[in-house]
Amino acid sequence: MQDVMQQHAAVYRTSETLSQGKTKIDEVVKKFDDIKVTDRSLIWNTDLVETLELRNLLGCAATTMHGAEKRKESRGAHAHENYPDRDDENWMEHTVAYFDEKKGETTINYRPIHYYTLDEEECATVPPVARVY
Repeated sequence: MQDVMQQHAAVYRTSETLSQGKTKIDEVVKKFDDIKVTDRSLIWNTDLVETLELRNLLGCAATTMHGAEKRKESRGAHAHENYPDRDDENWMEHTVAYFDEKKGETTINYRPIHYYTLDEEECATVPPVARVY
């Protein structure tokens, strides 16, 4: 999982690496069924802890990879080399990712951005701007 994420979902990404990464992370997710905890002790069981951490991180990795592959722009820490600019017209929306642990499947949906705060008098809306370094 770590190798797939480092090679295919690093800060600077391309459509090709993300597409390959999506396939590879799905293969890694399917392999989790082969994981077995051999240490049955209840005290300081690092085997169990590492297995639980992996189970949690696989869902995070899969949703990250699938969401990044679908987004055709650069935004924040997501620098897509095929799409170097922000695209607020088409991509000003939240990515909502679901990971079905039993099926090992990731679903990506979107929801609109709220262009207001709860109390405009206390905290005015900050308009989106491109990051400049």
